[in-house]
Amino acid sequence: MERLRAQALQGTSLARAQVTTIRLKLLKIGAVVLRNTRRVQLLFSSAYPLQRLFTQIVARLVPG
Repeated sequence: MERLRAQALQGTSLARAQVTTIRLKLLKIGAVVLRNTRRVQLLFSSAYPLQRLFTQIVARLVPG
């Protein structure tokens, strides 16, 4: 969690959030996972308020 906060959450609203808050808002979410041989796709509910922030954080964590 410290690494996640240091690498991916810098400059976001969760940069100084507690571990419990990060866990509840980013990790304990409901999504449909579609997986095939080339990619993994997450389908969020349109009511998920942090969807844009989540995709921004994932983009920061992906190498390359």
